[in-house]
Amino acid sequence: MGITIGILYCSTYDTVRDYKAIRKAIGYMPGRFSLYQDMSVEENLAFFATVFNTTIEANYHLIKDIYRQIEPFKNRKAGALSGGMKQKLALSCALIHKPKVLFLDEPTTGLDPRSRLGMWEVIRGLVREGTTLLLTTQYLEEADELADTIAVVDQGRIIARGTADQLKSQVGGERIEVVVRDSSRIDDTVFLLQRDSAGPAEVDAHTRRITVPSSGGATHLMEVVRRLDEQQIAIDDIGLRRPTLDDVFLSLTGHAAQGAGDDEAVEAAAGPRSNT
Repeated sequence: MGITIGILYCSTYDTVRDYKAIRKAIGYMPGRFSLYQDMSVEENLAFFATVFNTTIEANYHLIKDIYRQIEPFKNRKAGALSGGMKQKLALSCALIHKPKVLFLDEPTTGLDPRSRLGMWEVIRGLVREGTTLLLTTQYLEEADELADTIAVVDQGRIIARGTADQLKSQVGGERIEVVVRDSSRIDDTVFLLQRDSAGPAEVDAHTRRITVPSSGGATHLMEVVRRLDEQQIAIDDIGLRRPTLDDVFLSLTGHAAQGAGDDEAVEAAAGPRSNT
């Protein structure tokens, strides 16, 4: 696990005596773009390779998937790149010396959905190559997708730690959600859903959404659909869903996770699977 490996390195190396070994073992990609903006893409990569006494070619297999995307801009100044390309260049520079542990500080902040998904694939690829990652993110969906172990941080304190499934189990099991087409049938639907639900219904009259806890899985969902049809209650949507990490955070703190830069923003420290 990423967190365990990080602690292991701290206890294995003396931070003063073994600073060179620590520097070689760790890669870091900060949340704010901090490369040399007046230098080209290729010059930035070459500079960081020199710092770590290596070459771009030596560990090209680690950055090849990212580099193929930024290679067309290799002669462009880093400061003139788009947000997504800046993130890919920063990640390439952090990987140039093949670190055993890679720290990523909000690597997808500001990226469009396509670029974010692309970055996720790059991160998964790094883990398959044997790199251990410790990442912080404002996006709980991202932690859910990428992390083996998650530490939820609120106002500078770790308030929960575990796998995504362990954290979700803290707020209960599955839920059935129904969106009624006609708001006049909300009360009828609530009565129907609560006949064998595992708890009280939550009603959002504005969106006509009714949510009840369920312990019967897909079988219970099919039974609900049958009853709604029998009572001729038209619906716009119905589904069985598990709690999300947003639900976990809301349950633990009483408020939703906020955006980057907020004092109360959540950070999930994630350690994806590693061969290390």
